[in-house]
Amino acid sequence: MNKIFLLGLLFVSLQASAGSAWEESGVPLAKPVEVTVHRSPSCGCCGKWIEHMRNSGFVIKDIKESDMDAVKRRAGVPKVLESCHTAELGGYVVEGHVPAKDIKKMLNEKAAFLGLAAPGMPAGSPGMEMGGHKDDFSVIAFDKQGNADIYVEHKGY
Repeated sequence: MNKIFLLGLLFVSLQASAGSAWEESGVPLAKPVEVTVHRSPSCGCCGKWIEHMRNSGFVIKDIKESDMDAVKRRAGVPKVLESCHTAELGGYVVEGHVPAKDIKKMLNEKAAFLGLAAPGMPAGSPGMEMGGHKDDFSVIAFDKQGNADIYVEHKGY
């Protein structure tokens, strides 16, 4: 093999792995799932999370809102679990930078709770990539009464 061919293979490999550490191409959805994302018009990280979701096979309806507090109250997001954007899909609520693989897990399990949240804006979570800085963070499941429990823990993302 010549050097140019090998360099090309290395470049393609690096591009594929650098695209997103969160891409979920190996975890297919049974059918396309539409996700309605409510976000502030000025939020850039929300757009990156939307792209992560699209890359993971979800169909996105992007709604820019002027009153996100009202959206969160209507959706039933507990105040302590709030983040920047709120998404709705299949009867569930997803708050913040929850990885697509966790959402797929919830959908596949037909989980008996209202939704998932990644409170705050954890560095390194989908849409919050910050170079090499990656916080450990938990994805929290919550119900309509505001009860919450850890659903998935992410270390070193």
